[in-house]
Amino acid sequence: MARGLDLDLVEVAPQANPPVCRIMDYGKFRYEEAQKAKEARKKSTNISIKEVKFRPKIGKGDFDTKMRHLIEFIEEGHKVKVTLQFRGREMAHPELGRKILDDVIAGAGSIVKVENQARMEGRSMSMVLSPDKQAIDAQRKAADEAAKKAAADAAAEEAAADAAAEEAAADDAAEPPAQSGDE
Repeated sequence: MARGLDLDLVEVAPQANPPVCRIMDYGKFRYEEAQKAKEARKKSTNISIKEVKFRPKIGKGDFDTKMRHLIEFIEEGHKVKVTLQFRGREMAHPELGRKILDDVIAGAGSIVKVENQARMEGRSMSMVLSPDKQAIDAQRKAADEAAKKAAADAAAEEAAADAAAEEAAADDAAEPPAQSGDE
């Protein structure tokens, strides 16, 4: 039958009693399976761990820059490992490191969840932050609404300015031209 239809006879379930076979175009079947697998890979998210390193004596500008990068990584959906490196006598004051890590959590706000609390590992202290999807979505939604409101306000302001300009032009056209006293 398969040869008569110019198709292939494919054994689908060899363990069944009796074994199950289908008549199909095997090349087309393999192509469709490959396309399904490719689509599934495309839809899957690839979460990686990014690392941001701090120092106990970090300046405000450097701290702000690293926080911007950290928030950017979180919004992209990556986990972030925050590492605090100690050198020399800084090892005697781990409370300074904890304070910086607390500032990181406070600076990131509600868009992060602390996955692993801060702990000392040799000369470094580290913790892992992961994105809080619901908080990020709520933040994006609020930003979109604020942008729409700002656009609507700008459009209303522009319309009011256009109406005022038209009214001024109409007033100028209604007034007779001023005459000079030289005539």
